[in-house]
Amino acid sequence: MVWYEEEVKGLERARLGYTYAAETVFYGSSSIRLWSTLKTDFKEYKPVNLGFGGSTLAACVWFFDRIVVPLQPKRIVFYAGDNDLGDGRNPEEVYIFFKQLIVMVKESLGDIPFAYISIKPSITRWGINDSIKYANKLISNDIKKHPNGQFIDVYKQMIDVSGYPKRDLFVPDGLHLSVKGYEVWKGEVLKYLNNL
Repeated sequence: MVWYEEEVKGLERARLGYTYAAETVFYGSSSIRLWSTLKTDFKEYKPVNLGFGGSTLAACVWFFDRIVVPLQPKRIVFYAGDNDLGDGRNPEEVYIFFKQLIVMVKESLGDIPFAYISIKPSITRWGINDSIKYANKLISNDIKKHPNGQFIDVYKQMIDVSGYPKRDLFVPDGLHLSVKGYEVWKGEVLKYLNNL
């Protein structure tokens, strides 16, 4: 976890400059960190971006008490799991880390609403797409057991009629989201937040 330390310290320092009490935490990997319009996209929900590059769900569990709990948010939106699978972990391991994270939310923050953005399909990681779909299935089935939990399915919105990722939703690396990709995510997350 040493690899993440500088970015995590940066998130801790940024806390000192918040101009409002954060109500909605967006927590996870670089797909969150690189969401440059997040603050304006969800401004009425007083969001804060706690994404850190390369983050796994395992790392999200590790740093949760340190960077999320001090904010005492009213709601949380997660995105992670993508890098765990990319690093060779299996879907069951990703699912276990997800369950750990939800236990930590309940223990530290009570029954606040939380949402998990499904692991996205991507051109770069097409070779592990079956693992992505299986991890999503495990998590979406589990989240139904939590009255305050929601699975935000972006996967279906990001594939074409043949089932392959839409190229225009990604930057040239085939992994990270383009402006159009973030528009898709924004629409799905807003549906969730507006229905709370």
